[in-house]
Amino acid sequence: MKLECSIEKIKNALVLVDRITGKNLTLPVLGSVLWVATGKTLKLRATNLNIGIEIEIPAKIEKEGVIAIKSDILASLFSVLSGSEMVSFELINDNLSVKTKSNTMILKSIPSDDFPTIPVVEGESVILPVKKFLEGIKSVYYSASTSEIKPEIGSIYIYPEDDLLVFVATDSFRLAEKKVKIKQKLSFDGILIPFKNTTEIIKVLDSIEGDIKITLQKNQISFSTSNVYLTSRIIDGSFPDYKQIIPKSPTTEVTLLKQDFISSLKVSNVFSDKFNQVTFNIKPEERVFEIEAKNNDIGENITLIAGALSGESIVLNFNYKYIIDCFMSVSSDSLVLEFSGSNRPMIIRPIGDSSFMYLVMPMNR
Repeated sequence: MKLECSIEKIKNALVLVDRITGKNLTLPVLGSVLWVATGKTLKLRATNLNIGIEIEIPAKIEKEGVIAIKSDILASLFSVLSGSEMVSFELINDNLSVKTKSNTMILKSIPSDDFPTIPVVEGESVILPVKKFLEGIKSVYYSASTSEIKPEIGSIYIYPEDDLLVFVATDSFRLAEKKVKIKQKLSFDGILIPFKNTTEIIKVLDSIEGDIKITLQKNQISFSTSNVYLTSRIIDGSFPDYKQIIPKSPTTEVTLLKQDFISSLKVSNVFSDKFNQVTFNIKPEERVFEIEAKNNDIGENITLIAGALSGESIVLNFNYKYIIDCFMSVSSDSLVLEFSGSNRPMIIRPIGDSSFMYLVMPMNR
């Protein structure tokens, strides 16, 4: 192997592939990046067996070849190399010689024969702007369970509905749903992407502009552009029938400004207990919506919020954190809160945006 390429291009690629490498004691090769020099490109590959990535970089290839280098060494080296200058690489006695204008280095390689292949996903495909997919997954992923005990809720559920792609996540205490409009109708049954893979998928896709091709098969999903190929394992399971728990006819509604709601919640949280509990006291006939919080060690607080109230009076307790998380997905200035009686969930909907819905279960205490 002998080649030359831009420091900046390889540095940007290594930032992404380093995140995908695995810390596996039985398969140390997973902690490496596989370099494949062929044609006019250098391909950098990494995988932790749950997720895999390949990034192509334009390069001047004098001699083709394959080598595996520990990812942490590469990340450390290229974190201090910068600029638009070129860097040359040459495989010498199974080690990689690295040369810049002012540095000459030798990196120890590791056997590359055991490096796993990255799956080539073949199946139903859709091409859509990467920002649309990111909008969907970013709107819900924070609601997924981080536990692997129930993998079906430790995942992001994605399914087609007419000309929409629907993203859903829940940890059984709250649930987020986002609908993204697409140009073609799809027919797959729905997939579950593991939560622990979604942060890496978001990081990689955030670096991409324009359209992306998404391909599905039974156990894998792939995302591809002209120079990036990313695959993720899909969970084999069934997402809960979440539509059954969404109340159809609210008995109490509150319409209010998002920023007023956020500010009131933040003040109340200062006085909340170790369970992050805040109490909603809604009295439509008296035009009163107040949030109350008590902490025996700190004190107590009641905040009145202006809004349009209708329906029955109700008192419910909620976990502050579960409510505040959803506002990263709400761009509207106003919200409607829907309640359907004691021990029933609260629904948060942005005014003027029917594509997002957020459900929060009340606390029993």
